[in-house]
Amino acid sequence: MALSPGPGLLGFLLRHQLGRQGRAPRRSFVIDFWDVGGETGVKRSSADAGLVPSIVPTLHYQDSLPRLPIPRLEDSIRRYLRAQKPLLTADQFRRTEEFSYDFQNGLGKELHEMLIFQDQHSQHTSYISDVWLNSYLGRRHPPVFNMNVGLAFQPDPRVEYNEQLTRATNMTVSIVRFLRAFRTGTLEPEVLHIYPEKTDTKFFKSCIRWIPKSLVCPTASVFNVYPMDMSQNFRLFSTSRLPKLAQDKLLTDERAKHLLVLRNGNFYIFNILQSNGTMIQVSEILKYILSDESPTPDFPLAYLTTEKRDTWAQLRQELLDNGNQEALKKVETAIFSLCLDDLLVRDLDEFMQIMLYGNGHNRWYDKSFNLVLTKDGSAAINFEHSWGDGLTVLRFMKEVFQDSTEAPAVRPWEEPPIASIPGAVKKLDFHLNNSLRAGIAAARANYNVAVRAFLVKLVRFQKEGKRFLKQEGISPDAMIQLAFQMAFFKIRGQIAASYEPCSTAAFKHGRTEVIRPTSVHSKRCVLAFHEPSRYAVAELKNLLRRCSTYHVNLIQKAVRGEWWGAAFLGAKAGEPFWAWSQARYTLAHVPASALWPTCPPPPSSSRTPLRPLAHAPTSALWPMCPLPPSGPHAPLCPLAHAPASALQLSSPSAPPWSRDKRSNKNQGSKSHPLERVSAHQ
Repeated sequence: MALSPGPGLLGFLLRHQLGRQGRAPRRSFVIDFWDVGGETGVKRSSADAGLVPSIVPTLHYQDSLPRLPIPRLEDSIRRYLRAQKPLLTADQFRRTEEFSYDFQNGLGKELHEMLIFQDQHSQHTSYISDVWLNSYLGRRHPPVFNMNVGLAFQPDPRVEYNEQLTRATNMTVSIVRFLRAFRTGTLEPEVLHIYPEKTDTKFFKSCIRWIPKSLVCPTASVFNVYPMDMSQNFRLFSTSRLPKLAQDKLLTDERAKHLLVLRNGNFYIFNILQSNGTMIQVSEILKYILSDESPTPDFPLAYLTTEKRDTWAQLRQELLDNGNQEALKKVETAIFSLCLDDLLVRDLDEFMQIMLYGNGHNRWYDKSFNLVLTKDGSAAINFEHSWGDGLTVLRFMKEVFQDSTEAPAVRPWEEPPIASIPGAVKKLDFHLNNSLRAGIAAARANYNVAVRAFLVKLVRFQKEGKRFLKQEGISPDAMIQLAFQMAFFKIRGQIAASYEPCSTAAFKHGRTEVIRPTSVHSKRCVLAFHEPSRYAVAELKNLLRRCSTYHVNLIQKAVRGEWWGAAFLGAKAGEPFWAWSQARYTLAHVPASALWPTCPPPPSSSRTPLRPLAHAPTSALWPMCPLPPSGPHAPLCPLAHAPASALQLSSPSAPPWSRDKRSNKNQGSKSHPLERVSAHQ
């Protein structure tokens, strides 16, 4: 009888080959998870693979990834209060505690049941995925300065390869290689190996690829192999954020074969992929673009992407109405945007400015990412944040850097001749009326004001590094978060309400969880180091270690989806379906510590009378949260965790989720493979 390659047989072979007996003690998951490519010894499967075709198909693990758990409401309330305690006076905390427990037993219970109800009917995704996306797309501030992220590449180790044309060609080719590998399913899956010497091997991959997709993640976890969600890669290419009134939307065209190049504020388009999927020779076209001496337009269109979203939405519609549909479509559906700057990087401060915001006329900030190349070959990525998170982009950058330096498409001595190829490259022209010119001029003026108010300075601390901190039993991440809080206290004389995102990519469609690094332990550290002469060195070390231990515990819980931010955000997102359509609110004295920063206005109706917020202390507001507007119909911050005692609620009928008797008692405490990994400092 023939044996099929099922999980039982393969599991036996894997265990036999890996030699499970005599295994070394398990190591910390959290520190290694955050120290990708560091000195911990934990490596991702793609670290050394380059773009060699993967043994395991790209999306092999995707279907069986665990779903993001919903924490128990009482756990979320308890963790929320811990995060609030260092920010409030004793009286403020007492009131917040009372409100929170009232909320837990009243409105919060209904919202939590609703969240579970929605999650049970959305098995294909996570409860937080659409919430995060809508949260980003609903923000009306310009993405640049507020949401877009700048990340720098290291220089090519061979100096001669850092010439602008050479490096632009090699990085562009490597990016398209990455795209083709993902679309053909030959890109290495993103996987965390706790014991890479045993599982990041050809034998393990050759076996695991035969495990059915529905069982592969549970099987991999037996061997301490944890796949990461790969769904964000679908939005990495050919994607733009389109400005719309009230809320933007994402546009992705997977059929796109063209590249967008910006130089001196001019737009160039050419097909980089042929109809059969093969790549053209890029270097000649890029040299042609670099040789074009067209000056910067009097009204550079790219400045519009630096405007507030509602303003940009109106101007974009005017662009479309003025005969620019085809040109704008080419810009928005391009595989990515290559920005060729004529700047020379003088120091790292200037390089940080270039990658974070650069010059407003030579970036299209709505693209999923801009690849920026300066005249001296310095390279960076500026990516729009709504579609994806840093983990996806960092892995992409690692692959591109490795491929472009180890398998370059061109060499400096192979510089192509200047080609006259107007048929292959199209320079886009836009039809602008007086209204559009005025809009661009206003956007440029607003951008310049923002640049003058934005200061970037780099501080390099080279006395000791993370290896020394680990030897002292202190988490490097905890140390840098503590340094932020100390600096804030030194400048402002206040304890900072700090924020740190933590990836939940170990779950299907996971995004990020919010960590609040400020704690009673970090507060003690900040105050002690403000007057260090009052403490012995041993006392200060102990304070640092306690702070580090608590911070690592926060990360462990967030990585496992057990923190409070996502759960409250998920409950907030669902609230208008019930609370605003079938209930009547009158808001009394809600503390600001119970409010969220984004405030979609409730529907205007005589059935939803609202009063402005009163007596809300600002000490515990989410950072950057604007003060609530005044007026009888002012929009309210969503009451995701507003205390029930502050609300007057009258409901004509019970919400649908409360009538659904299917309980989810274990939803918040479902076991996940990551929980089995022991955690220590």
